[in-house]
Amino acid sequence: MKLSISTCLFLLLGSATALDKIIVKGSKFFNSKTGSEFFVKGIAYQPEKGDPDPGNQDPLADPVGCSRDAPRMKELGVNVIRVYQTDSKKNHDKCVKAFADNGIYLMLDIATPSNKIDMDNPTWDTDLFSAFRNKIDAFSGYDNVLGFIAGNDVASRVDNTMSAAFVKAAIRDIKGYLKANKLQFPIGYTSNHEAPNREKLNDYFVCGNDQEAMADFYGVSFYTWCSDDKFFKVFDLKKVAQEYTGSNIPVLLTEYGCFGQRPRSFSDTKALYSDDMTSVFSGGFMYMYTQEPNDYGIVDVSYGSSDLTKLAEYNSFGDVLSKANPNGVSMSSYNYSPKSVSCPSASNYWEIDPNILPPTPSTQACDCLRNSLSCNLAVADFSKVNNVDGWDIINTMGNSFDSFDLRPISCDPTNGVYGPFQFCGREAKFSWILDTYYKLSNKTAGSCGKSILTGSVVSSPSVSDLSTCAKKATDIGTPSTNNGSSTSNGDKDSNPNSSSSSSSSSSDKSPNSGNSSSQVHILSSSMAGLSVFLVTLVTLF
Repeated sequence: MKLSISTCLFLLLGSATALDKIIVKGSKFFNSKTGSEFFVKGIAYQPEKGDPDPGNQDPLADPVGCSRDAPRMKELGVNVIRVYQTDSKKNHDKCVKAFADNGIYLMLDIATPSNKIDMDNPTWDTDLFSAFRNKIDAFSGYDNVLGFIAGNDVASRVDNTMSAAFVKAAIRDIKGYLKANKLQFPIGYTSNHEAPNREKLNDYFVCGNDQEAMADFYGVSFYTWCSDDKFFKVFDLKKVAQEYTGSNIPVLLTEYGCFGQRPRSFSDTKALYSDDMTSVFSGGFMYMYTQEPNDYGIVDVSYGSSDLTKLAEYNSFGDVLSKANPNGVSMSSYNYSPKSVSCPSASNYWEIDPNILPPTPSTQACDCLRNSLSCNLAVADFSKVNNVDGWDIINTMGNSFDSFDLRPISCDPTNGVYGPFQFCGREAKFSWILDTYYKLSNKTAGSCGKSILTGSVVSSPSVSDLSTCAKKATDIGTPSTNNGSSTSNGDKDSNPNSSSSSSSSSSDKSPNSGNSSSQVHILSSSMAGLSVFLVTLVTLF
């Protein structure tokens, strides 16, 4: 629970310019000290060229690059950068200081390519929550962090809408973790405006009665504006803005740009900070700062080099952004009445129960599960399993899968059903599969995975009552919200088994049970659920 923020080196480097905290009130951002409305005059920042660690990109770990770029961004009029990928294990003190000294805030994506909610095989488990907490720990000690993005365009198709439930659970638990550590940062979600379910997505992340499960801001990507007046004539800017008018939370253009046209006139930037737009949007991030293969950059740079070449659009963008002076309101005079938003009902094109989210992960519960097994995966690092092919395992155990009860480690978001151990990591779930097969095989020699892989062991379980495992505290130290089948989501009173509130509240005392046979509902299609899990299992190898 205690945050492990490295600050000693940061202090030795000299104090960075302390920037005022930016907070959310209603549908707007405000400077917490001056009370003036804050508009994001941002740019996307993810230089890739020459990165020595392309698998773990982190531009905020390149102090030469940050010292090179921060003054140039100030020159442009930028006050926030969005950074998509950072590595929580690297040091960021010098870079953060460079941007703070130039009056620039950071908006950070929490996910990385290796630690994210997969749009096609979504999960919110102990491993992913740990990685997300590590990211929060790495950056929460800096004054100029504006906020964090929990998911970027995850539920982007009609056939993967269930992934939104896992993102919303992540938002709830990240906010719970911040609250437990007396920290305050807005947590948001970003989506493409062209997403087929965009109206439902807009509603889903602000619906229900549980504030902790709601996004604090919503980001939208636009790539349509291409000239001074065509957008108004063809795409009808005001009509687009109407979709977000009256939002309960701030709405940003977390990416905006123009397909095709070069050089850009940046009429989109000019329009974004006009009175017609600032009543709806709190600014945005032009895509993007550095020139990459996608050809959107305004400068050409390389990792670790102080050299910078301004490209054709650099001055054009700076001329427009530096002149943007949006009219805002003062926090003291701003009054808002949030509207009640109903969660979208489950349907063929929206595969999420409106009231129930995945429960908060619990490492203690998963450790307890493994301690109840007679057959376990022994290797600490799952990747060390020797040349295992997932299909070999499935084929080897396939004849017995009719007897498997996968409900404890599977889920059905459409019907709001979450097994008591579906939030466990890969090692725990795989051990459960091995143990189940071992017991179905009457614990015969070789049936504990040894004919399939090395690294599995037979041991005497130290936990005899599995039902006690599901009652373990969550990874934010709150009582379990895992009742063996489901957990309350946006509507605090939606769970008939729960008489308390948010999953991130310490007062939440939902009943718990590890008895999957009695409390975990049968999936709408048990074989379909099995297939989904097995396909996911295959991707682990």
